[in-house]
Amino acid sequence: MADLHLTVDRAAGGVAAQVARELREAVRHGRLAAGVRLPASRELARDLGLSRGVVVEAYEQLVAEGFLLSRVGVGTVVAPAASRSPEEGRAGDGIGPAAGDDPYRGRRATAPDLGAFPRQRWLASMRRALASLPSDALDYGDPGGVPALREELAAYLGRVRAADVGPDGLVIVGGVAQGMSLAIQALAGRLPVVADRHDLGWFVRDDTPPAPRPGRIRLAIEDPTGVRQLPLLRAAGADLVAVGVDDEGVDVGALAATGARAVLLTPAHQYPTGVVLSPRRRAELIAWAVATGATILEDDYDAELRFDRDPVGCLQGLAPDRVILVGSVSKSLAPGLRLGWVAAPARIAASLRLARAELDLGSPVLEQYVLADFITTGGYDRHLRGTRREYRARRDALVRALAVHLPELVVRGVSAGLHLLAELPAGQDETGAARAALACGLAAEPVAPMRHAPGPPALVMGFARLPVHRADEAVRAFADALRR
Repeated sequence: MADLHLTVDRAAGGVAAQVARELREAVRHGRLAAGVRLPASRELARDLGLSRGVVVEAYEQLVAEGFLLSRVGVGTVVAPAASRSPEEGRAGDGIGPAAGDDPYRGRRATAPDLGAFPRQRWLASMRRALASLPSDALDYGDPGGVPALREELAAYLGRVRAADVGPDGLVIVGGVAQGMSLAIQALAGRLPVVADRHDLGWFVRDDTPPAPRPGRIRLAIEDPTGVRQLPLLRAAGADLVAVGVDDEGVDVGALAATGARAVLLTPAHQYPTGVVLSPRRRAELIAWAVATGATILEDDYDAELRFDRDPVGCLQGLAPDRVILVGSVSKSLAPGLRLGWVAAPARIAASLRLARAELDLGSPVLEQYVLADFITTGGYDRHLRGTRREYRARRDALVRALAVHLPELVVRGVSAGLHLLAELPAGQDETGAARAALACGLAAEPVAPMRHAPGPPALVMGFARLPVHRADEAVRAFADALRR
């Protein structure tokens, strides 16, 4: 049994996270080798002068992350694939950060905490799916998604996001990026037209020669907005025009003046400003879409992560014939799952479904059944409740630290999501500030590249991967770097 030498600062708070971090680093650096048995939780708690519950929480976190294994009759041991020698740690293995690297540094501001992925519950759902699925379920499935997942998602979106969609209006896709690309291609006339008939349950092409189509659509985007998606939007057939965002969300009057046939919005938590589309603007936006026949593309990327109140309902529930809702589990679970959905009017949903059939035959079916079980059994709801509590604590810690060490910064946006907007003093160099933040272990990106019209210098700062006990130290170092 290993004799552990752990450093714990009780005054800093987050003691369980500190214990988990110390053990994690010991495994990564090879001080705890694979198969080494750790002390019982009660014994380690006594040695550290902590409550047993703190050590149990730390052990459970590391079991969930795959660093430790816990077996009845054996105890808690270091997992075989988790430990590396110091030489391996220095070289790095290409999977995650090498030993000595800061796992919170250099990340996107909107990246979730992947260490919080519910491995045990997800594994339980996978086991249930494998144990109960008939063999035929593993054959090529419906290219629009397996019915079980579409049914669960339709019920979930109606319950949590106030969406107005049935299983037939949902198409399962490989994340928001694919869903957005397919939706724009459909609006631009690049996807096959679908007949009002079925062939063995699959939509088929309309054999009527289509009218000439330009293959492009004038798409309004928010200003500022994320830049990573812009090449994808253009490649899908969108000619982009920027529309300003203020404290109520997108300026609908300015939108109407663009002549756009569609608009892409993040109404529940605008990226990067963090504002919520106001009720007045919602009504104006729906009226514009109905009057002009335009389409609203609603990116629901982190709408479930509202901390100060219940999330606002989605726009799709107000006008299901005019809104295409795109969402995924990339922020709530993990982007690597590549599981998303599109809720669209019937004819567009059918076109997307046929496109999946002709492009790639749809998404992997096993993961879809696992997600369906995860939602059915309440695992997804439990996970979201836990992550909301933790993310709120991390956001609050970052905001407190900024107020103490950098009171000249102004924090914008509602208490939600994975990021906040921090306005810098006039004249501050955004790029230099972002580099300083990254060097101090803070996820930060300059806002200037996201703007079309000039605006005050600001940073998008992520907090999902910043533990509460690290916030004050990191922000204090950031403040020192800025003042130097």
